[in-house]
Amino acid sequence: MKRVLFIAVLFILFFQVGGIAQSDNRWEMRSSWGDQRDGTYLNPIIPADYSDIDCIRVGDDYYAITSTFQFSPGMTVIHSTDLVNWEICGHAVDDLTQIGPKLNWTQMDRYGRGIWAGTIRYHEGRFYVFFGTPDEGFFMTSAPRPEGPWEPLHQLMDEPGWDDCSVFWDEDGTACFVGTHFADNYKTYFFKMTPDGKTIDRSSAMLVNEGAGREASKLIKVGDWYYLIFSEHFSDKGRYVVARRAKSLWGPYSEIKQLAHPGREAKEPNQGGIVLGHDGNWYFLTHHGTGTWEGRVLSLLPVTWVDEWPIIGQVGLDGMGNMVWEGKIPGVNKLGNTLMTSDQFDGINISKQWQWNYQPRTDMFSLEERPGWLRLKAFKPLRQNQLLSAGNTLTQRSYRSAGNEVIVKMDISAMTDGQKNGLCHFSKEHASIGVAQADGIRRLEYRQNDKVITGEIITTPTIWLKSVWGLDGKSHFSYSVDGKTFREYGDPYQLKWGNYRGDRIGLFCFNDDSESGVVDIDFLEYNVSDTPLR
Repeated sequence: MKRVLFIAVLFILFFQVGGIAQSDNRWEMRSSWGDQRDGTYLNPIIPADYSDIDCIRVGDDYYAITSTFQFSPGMTVIHSTDLVNWEICGHAVDDLTQIGPKLNWTQMDRYGRGIWAGTIRYHEGRFYVFFGTPDEGFFMTSAPRPEGPWEPLHQLMDEPGWDDCSVFWDEDGTACFVGTHFADNYKTYFFKMTPDGKTIDRSSAMLVNEGAGREASKLIKVGDWYYLIFSEHFSDKGRYVVARRAKSLWGPYSEIKQLAHPGREAKEPNQGGIVLGHDGNWYFLTHHGTGTWEGRVLSLLPVTWVDEWPIIGQVGLDGMGNMVWEGKIPGVNKLGNTLMTSDQFDGINISKQWQWNYQPRTDMFSLEERPGWLRLKAFKPLRQNQLLSAGNTLTQRSYRSAGNEVIVKMDISAMTDGQKNGLCHFSKEHASIGVAQADGIRRLEYRQNDKVITGEIITTPTIWLKSVWGLDGKSHFSYSVDGKTFREYGDPYQLKWGNYRGDRIGLFCFNDDSESGVVDIDFLEYNVSDTPLR
């Protein structure tokens, strides 16, 4: 009997101290996630690439931002009423060329760069977004509403090597800017900032953190304490959340505490925003820091205040937090079904779930020339026959669920020689199914990382293209000439993680020979299911 009790105690200690509370080592193969429609939720709440998250509450609503790298429009803004069900309400950066020419379709030279982590804040009736790019420095913008319109970008610092900023306005109006100089051993500084958020005083720099890959900074105040929340990373320990605190905004931040275990089995949840929920409890909205093919997914963890420290997740016997996989939804979903995927292209603007790969050439697409259709016009890529160098690719996030099915209907009757268009998956690597025309003949084309296989002649003016994948992320492409009978074509493609991004589906159009030809897209239907689709 004593032996049984001893083993039971060891079992409990293993789960509470070792950071595996409520864990499922095969969580990536779970078919259910998010709102369970019974007042509870399962993590991840969104199994797609919502990286570098920050979150605030304004009245009865929650708002968050997520990094977008080279995609345009940039810095996605999302909205929720319950911290679990989210909708895309807009983007803070409509023109990436405000950052620099490398983000334009003319250069396309910022894969894995561009808009990194940022912070969203609400101050005196206005929303503010600050962010860094690793090459160009820090930027800010503001708006009266999270949907915009957002002001043109204002550059705070013109210097490479900085990231993961945060800002804070104190009760007396004092403003503070936090920035990490990752190029100089991850040194994190506090700077005095003007109340309008547009100028920082470099001479006021106060060093608060250094080394250990310390980034993901968020500066908040709760009660009498100012907290700098951040992440650390050691190759032998992993990535985890830490806090420093002080009774004064300008420190000293001498007290430090690890708030959670790395949670390597949970892909290291480590960067997000701590907010007070409608239910009076605190929460940490976070991404999972280790990227997989769907990207860095979004989860919601409870926060427990222990000795005035915000412990993230389930508090273990060692006083640190562990991953939690389920909980009660802290609010009421007033948004309905908020997952934006499918598009009939019947509006006058591109729908909010879409982003172009780099700042697009605006004269080469239209929703007005053929109402109810998206027209993509072909022009030469920067490098011949290379999809990731083609400047007319419209994308959205891919989801990890049991069943994903994307079907697109294309009118290809106005193609010209040299033109290629179709449906793709891409991150750093890519694959696609589409149609290419040469010598007046259109043929089916499958490509994987620019290695092309040419198939049968397509004589119909219309073609339907499909991609289907499940929890394993293996896409099966197929096509149809009547919209009913589909035939698989090309090898199964394993969706990939790369350039700090998860996989995206995309619609592309380019021409290797000349600036000519169009493709009209009637619809893209994207069904996300908890059951396999084939």
